[in-house]
Amino acid sequence: MPIYHGHDDNIFALAWSPDGLYLASGSRDKTVRVWDAASGECLSAYRDHTNSVLSVAWSPDGKRIASGCTDGIVQVGDALTQSTIITYRGHVRFVRSIAWSPGGKYIVSGGDYGDSTVQVWDAFTGKHLYTHADQYRVFAVSWSPDGRRIASGSFDGTVQVWEWNRDTLGADHPQGMHLHIVTYRGHAGPVYTVAWSPDGKLIASGGQDGTVQVWDAATMNTLCSYKGHTSAVKALAWSADSKYIVSGGDDATVRMWDAATGKRIATYGEHSAWVRTVAWSPDGRCIASASDDTIHMWQVDAPGEL
Repeated sequence: MPIYHGHDDNIFALAWSPDGLYLASGSRDKTVRVWDAASGECLSAYRDHTNSVLSVAWSPDGKRIASGCTDGIVQVGDALTQSTIITYRGHVRFVRSIAWSPGGKYIVSGGDYGDSTVQVWDAFTGKHLYTHADQYRVFAVSWSPDGRRIASGSFDGTVQVWEWNRDTLGADHPQGMHLHIVTYRGHAGPVYTVAWSPDGKLIASGGQDGTVQVWDAATMNTLCSYKGHTSAVKALAWSADSKYIVSGGDDATVRMWDAATGKRIATYGEHSAWVRTVAWSPDGRCIASASDDTIHMWQVDAPGEL
């Protein structure tokens, strides 16, 4: 299983390009790097951040990469040239998570310590559109595949799912407007990661309690609780067919689960330190995970081949 080297410090974020040819990574070394996913060659490095990069997300059209860092700045750069297109300064500190709307028009970003907001903004102009401030220390955000809802997980142990409809909100909607919010409280402690299934039916979340919870996005009822990690779960990703989940944790392992039953299919234990990020390729055949300053990559041609 190949290991990719290039960063000089811990890697906090990974994201595949929509075509599956490239991988983006964000690190404490203040860079965003783009890799040839097949060869592991580092193709470019984005160096406009002045602090640790905590989150990266690739636009649906594959042309741009958004990245957030500890000083509260989000940069949107050209994926090919790595030149800055937009700088968003809506957060105060610690942009822990980023997600693009399915159509690529908007970006949602979550602020951790010292910020505690989820903000939605125009991906082309950087104009602030909405602030969701009902949670304490937001660690994760995920946009539903149909673009209508956003899920956010936080230190207070909740996942909140709330509506997003730009047409309904209007161009000048009042801040503080109460959107319909439902709350999931299945975890015993902080929620570090949230991921919507590609088919839009389920949400997976992982937290300090060491569990991966899978629940119905419509009813908020828990379907499965996966127990296997021996410490906090910090990262989740779905397979493209919504049948499997991969998780990474502070126990330095990556685990694969059957989403419907919660059965553990495989465990990857080659990391030497905590795993903060995992990413499943769009074609479902490769998984990437990062620990310390390295990226581990392997092929998964069938369940159990981890």
